[in-house]
Amino acid sequence: MPFSGKSKNKPFVYLFALALAGLLLITGGCRKDKSYQDDRNAAELYADAKQSIDNRSWARAIQSYKLLQTRYPFGRYTEQSMLDLSYAYFKAGEPQGALSTLDRFIRTYPTHPNVDYAYYLKGLVNYEQNLGFLERMMPTRISDRDQSSARDSFMDFAELIRRYPDSRYVPDARQRMIFLRNNLAAYEIGVAEYYFRRKAYIASINRARYVLEIYPNTPETPAALVVMHKAYVELNLPALADSSWDVLALNYPDNYYVQGNKSKRSWVERWGDRLWPFD
Repeated sequence: MPFSGKSKNKPFVYLFALALAGLLLITGGCRKDKSYQDDRNAAELYADAKQSIDNRSWARAIQSYKLLQTRYPFGRYTEQSMLDLSYAYFKAGEPQGALSTLDRFIRTYPTHPNVDYAYYLKGLVNYEQNLGFLERMMPTRISDRDQSSARDSFMDFAELIRRYPDSRYVPDARQRMIFLRNNLAAYEIGVAEYYFRRKAYIASINRARYVLEIYPNTPETPAALVVMHKAYVELNLPALADSSWDVLALNYPDNYYVQGNKSKRSWVERWGDRLWPFD
């Protein structure tokens, strides 16, 4: 068979053609990128981002604020844009982005006139994480879920009140802290009752005592005393059981547990009268 140089070089021709086509695509893409240049200054970028916030276009606002901070890392718009970006993250359902941006703002601008808003927004982000859609629909189920975000929110609001007691955000923060404290106490009581059902009486008592010490004067205070009384009875510690009962009966005489054990308490009172019949 005669030698054919054309057929021998055919694969190389194909490879060269493919390489050339790829090069043309790359250079064409580069020319396309160069043909579009966003020449907007910091003021224009900030105005566009603010307009997106007003229109509730959270994704576009996030993109614009990030572009502003990348191009103009210093300047009059940079500081405020970090707060606005945090808010956009928050409304877009991206709490981690909001929290990390707020932490960076607080570290970078600790004396900024709006730093109190940063603390407030941190508390609000964590507060909303604790609620969620299902909790809005079924508020009685809030205490069933993990409470780490609620604790973080409580601490954020507490830090705001401690650092900036005259801030305009303090009244709202206080109201939210009341709700959070009650919610956290209810969660602890739920855990204490779970331990009691599992016959882990010491753990149950510790949880109930924690409620009394850390979240005093909440609606869960009588529930904590009930748990402690029942657990001490199961542990055969009558002195401690009576002490819990005395506090409960004195401060919450209308409590269901007190009303349901009136006969028992009357016997104790009659027994006490026999020991000291001089009143």
